[in-house]
Amino acid sequence: MSTGKRKEIYKYAAPWPLYSMNWSIRPDKRFRLALGSFLEEYNNRVQIVSLDEEKGEFTLKSCFEHPYPTTKIIWIPDSKGSLPDLLATAGDYLRIWRVGESDTILECLLNNNKNSDFCAPLTSFDWNEIDPNLLGTSSIDTTCTIWGLETGQIVRRISGCVKTQLIAHNKEVYDIAFSRAGSGRDLFASVGADGSVRMFDLRHLEYSTIIYEDEFHRALLRLSWNKQDPNYLATFTMDSQEVIILDVRKPFFPVAKLSNHKAQVNGVAWAPHSSCHICTAADDRQALIWDIQQMPRPIEGPILAYSSEGEINQIQWASTQPDWIAIGYNNFMEILRV
Repeated sequence: MSTGKRKEIYKYAAPWPLYSMNWSIRPDKRFRLALGSFLEEYNNRVQIVSLDEEKGEFTLKSCFEHPYPTTKIIWIPDSKGSLPDLLATAGDYLRIWRVGESDTILECLLNNNKNSDFCAPLTSFDWNEIDPNLLGTSSIDTTCTIWGLETGQIVRRISGCVKTQLIAHNKEVYDIAFSRAGSGRDLFASVGADGSVRMFDLRHLEYSTIIYEDEFHRALLRLSWNKQDPNYLATFTMDSQEVIILDVRKPFFPVAKLSNHKAQVNGVAWAPHSSCHICTAADDRQALIWDIQQMPRPIEGPILAYSSEGEINQIQWASTQPDWIAIGYNNFMEILRV
């Protein structure tokens, strides 16, 4: 890690095991993160913490209750800070929260099952960075749902509706992510228990494109698009120690495999400012940063490695502060300067 007068690592201890987390990208909230608990019970929590740069420590800004653990948390992709300060969480439903200085209020609860209060748990979701009125959720019921959200400046209650729902996979869908290709609004991909990566276009939802299929049909758990070059995405299978990089122009065959981890991979994050850097994290307590510009030649090993005190289950690279990566393990969140 680089050297400087500021600390290179800041650590925060939550009162419970951590799972989901996300950096705020508002310009006036530089070192603010939302953290979700992982408790095997109905009552869970979300904390909003902020780094006090003078004191050099994280302070708790607010905490609110959440039914079941959050499978994902995302702040509204509003880098100008002109929209309401919103936070979205997925679990049993998709919830949109309005964040105040000391409290957080539920704005709307989005349920795509109109016939009952029951809905299949949401495994993940993504918030469209080009059009913040669009969110996509993935579910164990094999579907992906695209939601339209009214997030205007007016102070009225924010509301959402289903724009489209589609059967995306043959089995459970585990992740969904919008691509920055084209307008950055219409393309998204999903992965799931059937071992495939599928790509969709909101303008032509009658068909999808299979980009990759695991040869053993192992479940694919996560996918992440390269932030600078939308031709590339990363994914990994359940219980795998390697991350594969795919090029949508050359489907079905990985262009690279990142395989230095010694235990199962849990997270992957592309650098926000560079098309050739990616960070992976795993149960071997390692966060590894890779330079993949040698592709398609094999990537020998990482260029940076960080060892934590526990199995890393979450990793987030700050999009507005590319020098900082956040990792989560046990009940700790650390931000590291890279």
